[in-house]
Amino acid sequence: MLHVRAIANFERKAIPHAPSTAMTSQLRRGDSQLFLSTLTADRYDTRLAAGVVILSAIVFACAVPFARAQLAPIFAFIPVYEAALVITDLFTAALLFGQFSLLKSRGLAILASGYLFTASVAIAHLLSFPGAFSPTGLLGAGPQTTAWLYMFWHAGFPLLVCAYSLTDRLPQAEDALPNVAVTTGVVAAIALVGAGVVTLVATAGHDVLPAVMQGNRYTPAMIIVVSTVWMMSAVALLLLWRRRPRTVLDLWLMVVMCAWIFDIALSAVLNAGRYDVGFYAGRIYGFGASSFVLLVLLLQSGALYERLVSTHRALTQRSAELEAANKELDAFTYSVSHDLRAPLRAADGYASMLEEDYADKLDAEGKRLIGVVRTSSQKMGQLIDELLAFSRLGRTEVKTRSIAMDPLVRQVIEDLSSEMQGRAIEFTVASLGYAKADPELLKHVIANLVSNAIKFTRDKDPARVEIGCSIGNVPESVVFYVKDNGAGFEMKYYDKLFGVFQRLHTASEYPGTGVGLAIVQRVIHRHGGKVWAEGAPGEGATFYFTLSRAVASLPARSSSGMPARTVTPLRA
Repeated sequence: MLHVRAIANFERKAIPHAPSTAMTSQLRRGDSQLFLSTLTADRYDTRLAAGVVILSAIVFACAVPFARAQLAPIFAFIPVYEAALVITDLFTAALLFGQFSLLKSRGLAILASGYLFTASVAIAHLLSFPGAFSPTGLLGAGPQTTAWLYMFWHAGFPLLVCAYSLTDRLPQAEDALPNVAVTTGVVAAIALVGAGVVTLVATAGHDVLPAVMQGNRYTPAMIIVVSTVWMMSAVALLLLWRRRPRTVLDLWLMVVMCAWIFDIALSAVLNAGRYDVGFYAGRIYGFGASSFVLLVLLLQSGALYERLVSTHRALTQRSAELEAANKELDAFTYSVSHDLRAPLRAADGYASMLEEDYADKLDAEGKRLIGVVRTSSQKMGQLIDELLAFSRLGRTEVKTRSIAMDPLVRQVIEDLSSEMQGRAIEFTVASLGYAKADPELLKHVIANLVSNAIKFTRDKDPARVEIGCSIGNVPESVVFYVKDNGAGFEMKYYDKLFGVFQRLHTASEYPGTGVGLAIVQRVIHRHGGKVWAEGAPGEGATFYFTLSRAVASLPARSSSGMPARTVTPLRA
């Protein structure tokens, strides 16, 4: 008696990751060495960064004696300087968010938000600066607004650099990867909201803030405020210095923090107020600090594009060579297999003639030997047929379309009914929806997996076979599975599971050729999917494979919204 139980729901059960996930993670970690955020700084990088800092320190030392020297106001200086600063910071933020999308490192998202924050506050600072667009500035600015925005700006970025320094630079585990779009949106929104809050405090809350400016000159309170801001840059520099192993990005962020220290010293500590030497020199340092990371990111992007082109050319050539080799191998396999069938048929035919015409002249041993010849010839013929089928899969064109999985599975079960004669097998089949695949090739996959489940549950009464599906890790994919309560297998032999002619059980235990699972793997790979399995001896096995989700992939539910269950008994 064969029972098929159809379950009309789309099961959202936990599907184990394919073994290739670990390999993907390893590849991701290996590829991450191409990026500034994970590439360990070598001696050349350290010397170059040290040279830039030393040169900056020399220029800083030369400018310090003249920091308080008053110069003529250049009202166009601030709009030009801060417009360039905003563009530079936005480009840097975009490049860092791009690296985050590849490496999934939260530190990169935090650092990118820091550059987005500075760009946003710089815009507010520009709009509110006295004399830039109006005598007192826009946004309802007061005399202290731009000075406080400068402080919030130069305190916020070092704080985010500190947060970056305390996070793990390595990519996250595959099952813990954040959604890139959502995370980027949330982090960017936080940065923009933070910039909006400090702008609101510096404008609407202007009257409750201590006075740090008196005209174009600083008040004594300015020293306390700016010293605190200055210390934040020093703390960020110290955390970056202690970070091990130090990456190229860490190194250039240290250069940025040094430039920020020089910037704050010249434009807010050692000078007297606006439009003196310190005011102009400090902002030049600020623009340099903003440009350092962008410059190395752009240089890295150019190197990556060059490497990408080189790798693409090599892969194209290698792919052409492999395609030619595969065609030759398939042709050779087909030719050899086809040529072997004729002598095998002859051997089996002559043995059959001997068995029929000379049966009365052969003793028991002779008859046994002829039987061995015939059985071996037929088995070899079956192996050749399977090998030919496997070879044809390499040449068969994959014609995908939307397939209703439920009738396909029912048809496969009915076709295999001859293998279930006299057995009690209960099939539990979920509503499988639709998938995008080649119908004939997919039928081979399901037939091989269900046939294996039937074969390896031979010693179970009742035997149970479950066929279901779940949404895959990739939103556009569906994971299908075939589960049984049969003989199972030891996971330490997993690598042999999908090999041609590889068997985990002897032919005397379970007959077969050892080609079925190799065919399953080849078909699924040609569809761009993955196939994997898990099992335990005596506890059964589960085989998983992924396919692209078709338009109508989610099964319909009953009008009540609850899964509808039916049990349909069929006789084998």
